[in-house]
Amino acid sequence: MAIKTPSEPSSEEARCAEMIAQIEAEARSTADYTGRSRFDSRVLAAIKRVPRHEFVPASEKDMAYLNIALPIGHGQTISQPYIVALMTDLLALEPDAVVLEIGTGSGYQAAVLAQMVRQVYSVEIIPAIAAKAKARFTRLGITNIEVRVGDGYYGWPEHAPFDGIVVTAAAPQIPPLLVEQLKPGGRLVIPLGRPLDRQDLTVAEKSEDNQLSLRSVLPVAFVPFQQGRSIEPVEHEEENSW
Repeated sequence: MAIKTPSEPSSEEARCAEMIAQIEAEARSTADYTGRSRFDSRVLAAIKRVPRHEFVPASEKDMAYLNIALPIGHGQTISQPYIVALMTDLLALEPDAVVLEIGTGSGYQAAVLAQMVRQVYSVEIIPAIAAKAKARFTRLGITNIEVRVGDGYYGWPEHAPFDGIVVTAAAPQIPPLLVEQLKPGGRLVIPLGRPLDRQDLTVAEKSEDNQLSLRSVLPVAFVPFQQGRSIEPVEHEEENSW
């Protein structure tokens, strides 16, 4: 889904190009862990199309194209661009795929996925964050993302099964309902582990006979998976802060 934005200043284009170069360099340096020294060109093209400065607070815009995670408020972060690229690449998605994201955050990961697939469904547990992400998607003209406020533990069964599921918060184990909602042949990418302890970015692949195989890819550090709210629609909110 193409993003409708004005022409970016050349400085933004240059900063984005440098960010992509850093992603490519880190892919090469972590190849022994991940098994991939380069990412699918579709992934990098999607990242190039998404203006990361639109997904960070005003106070962080000068750092928007650095290859680092940044705070977005409410104790949450926008992930490091390399990690976004890696998680997207690990999903191995086709253009007609339908994807579930757990943890909308600022919306950056969903926006990248939306450039590559038919539809993204995203569940966010913090209402204020979900509303701002939805407003951001509207402003940028991204029409193939749907957001709900809710407990990601339960997924989004009405739209299952999904070709891929990405979880952007660390959990001690994979929620069983997410496994149920993954299509046979699909992949689920999730950081497994506890806060302040070891976390491993993990790929779970579901076979055609519904067997799940796990592969640890890379040590990571994510905010913890939160539980506690039932799913409800996101009320539209004007994006009045960033």
